Amino acid sequence: MCHAFGAPLVVEDVELRSPGVGEVGVRLGACAICHSDIAFMRGAWGGDLPAVYGHEAAGVVEAVGPGVTGVAEGAHVVVTLVRSCGRCPQCLRGEPTLCERLADFPLTQHTPLSRNGTAIHQGLRTGAFAERVTVAASQVVPIPEDVPLDAASLLACGVITGVGAVVNTARVELGSTVVVLGAGGVGLNVVQGAALAGAEQIVAVDLLDSKLEAATAFGATHILNASRDDVVAEVRALTRGRGADYVFEASGAVQAIEQGAKLIRRSGTLVLLGIPATGTMVPFAVDDVADGALRIIGSKLGSVRPEIDIPHLVGLYRQGRLKLDELISGRWPLEGINDAVASANTGEALRPVIVLT
Repeated sequence: MCHAFGAPLVVEDVELRSPGVGEVGVRLGACAICHSDIAFMRGAWGGDLPAVYGHEAAGVVEAVGPGVTGVAEGAHVVVTLVRSCGRCPQCLRGEPTLCERLADFPLTQHTPLSRNGTAIHQGLRTGAFAERVTVAASQVVPIPEDVPLDAASLLACGVITGVGAVVNTARVELGSTVVVLGAGGVGLNVVQGAALAGAEQIVAVDLLDSKLEAATAFGATHILNASRDDVVAEVRALTRGRGADYVFEASGAVQAIEQGAKLIRRSGTLVLLGIPATGTMVPFAVDDVADGALRIIGSKLGSVRPEIDIPHLVGLYRQGRLKLDELISGRWPLEGINDAVASANTGEALRPVIVLT
């Protein structure tokens, strides 16, 4: 059984083809609900329907296609949406999230899902709101069997996006002042990434007090509610008028992006993690950017190198230094996925997780 979004909502008796060359079949144990899935469901970034979404998953390898090395049947794995060839210029630079050869993958050319001869698209290259997936070998990373699959699923997107933005993309220095705009699932991982990097001041900004309370538990030293507090004035006061060294915008809201540019110091860095709807434009005063030597950079999936970064994060989790279980705001069976999505839509939930085993 798979659940698809668009029309119809529930798709029964879906046929999933066996792994081909360089592919892996995984029986899923858990899949978290990311706001990227919801954005696609709402049509923010286009895409074909019907589609099965879900891309933040973990499970057990069921079948291995020809040519696959490094993973075997029975292995516990994190399943990511990072499909990469390992040979193009971007991959060779250590940037697999920007792989130039996605169109060459058979899974990209032909969906692995069908029903009565009708193609069902593999949303976000994964289609993990399902019991099983067939993905490219580059999308699976083995993990120890003692790591719970519900916690491990969070490593597929939200955690690597947030922590990776801090340590890989921005490379935050010890003693820095960091502001995080948006304290949802990704923003909280920016907060704990900044704490791991040794930031001195970590300011979390959100509209919900419940999320700000969570940010404190994840390492925020200061919290600001944007509906009540003058965020710019407060950040200036905390930094003696200079502004923050780094601002991470994790919500994708235009107003927050514009505000972020006002919060960084001269030669400071604004990191954009949240992705607004296709075609969204944000104005910047170019003279301020140039004269202030401001840096405005994007971070896609935390510039993750899955085979390197995920095992490292698993190690931090096992040492008690990385919070994963605390991110899970509720667990649902696959049949309850619409209720899980509804909980995410309220804004209160951190990461609802679909549990299949």
